[in-house]
Amino acid sequence: MIDLQEYTSTDGRSPFADWFNELDASAAAKIAAALIRLEQGNFSNVKGVGASVLEYRVDFGSGYRIYFGKDGERLVILLAGGTKNRQQKDIEVAQARWEDYKQRKKNRGGK
Repeated sequence: MIDLQEYTSTDGRSPFADWFNELDASAAAKIAAALIRLEQGNFSNVKGVGASVLEYRVDFGSGYRIYFGKDGERLVILLAGGTKNRQQKDIEVAQARWEDYKQRKKNRGGK
C-alpha cells in the first residue's frame, strides 16, 4: 500500500486540497478514484514530467492531472492538480513545490 500525503506550504496550507475542494462533484469523484488507484500502487496512467515530478492523467472533462513526487517506494507527496489547459504552468509549480519539499526535509535531517 502506498501512503499518500499532501505537500504543505510553509504556512501549513495544502495547495492540493485547495484545488481539490474547488472541483465539482463529478470531477472530485474521478480524482478521488484516481487517488485510490495510486494508494493501491497502480501507476499505469503516470509519466514523468521532469525534476522527479510525476503526472497522473485522469481522462475526464478537460483532462485532469495530478502532480506528485515519490519519496521512496511507499510515500507519495501530492503536489498539485490541474487540467490539460494549464499543464505547463502546473508542472512548473509542482516542480518548485517538490524542490521545496526535498529542501525542507533535508533541513529537518531527512535524507
